[in-house]
Amino acid sequence: MSRQVLVVTIASVLVGVVVMAMATRFGSDPNAVVSPLVGTPAPALDLPYLEGNGSVDLAAADGEILVVNFWASWCFPCRAEHPVLLDAADRWEDAGVRFVGIVYQDETDTASAFLDEFGRGYEAVTDGGGRAAISFGVFGIPETFLIGRDGNIAGVVRGEIDAEILESALQQLLLADATAD
Repeated sequence: MSRQVLVVTIASVLVGVVVMAMATRFGSDPNAVVSPLVGTPAPALDLPYLEGNGSVDLAAADGEILVVNFWASWCFPCRAEHPVLLDAADRWEDAGVRFVGIVYQDETDTASAFLDEFGRGYEAVTDGGGRAAISFGVFGIPETFLIGRDGNIAGVVRGEIDAEILESALQQLLLADATAD
């Protein structure tokens, strides 16, 4: 009988841990995933701008919160989430949040045409050879990574991100900063 009680107790604890892990994700978005990258340093990459000269060094974003979004012009969910990202980039800029869009497996001309149609509002860079996607462990697009001021990946959302989940994630990151001070 005590062996059965022990098994039931262990099973209950494991179920409780899983439930707590699921409940503490950013918001309630089913696309917010548990990733082995969460808590690890974001890849240090220097990626060229989609348009114009220069590049974005993700490692140089020390002290900023980064929202890194992988997208492409041919991706319909990317089209749907783009206004959400534009709005958030504008609203959160003064709080030290920086948005970077990484063009994934797309032609530069069609990616620029996408921005002509849907708008510009944050940095867009290219991922020649897919090294950024590989470094971030991208499964598909759109995929969004939230990186804390400490340079560590704080969350991953696979699929289309919505305003509620992005807002919740950014508030949690800023709250974590405030309580760490």
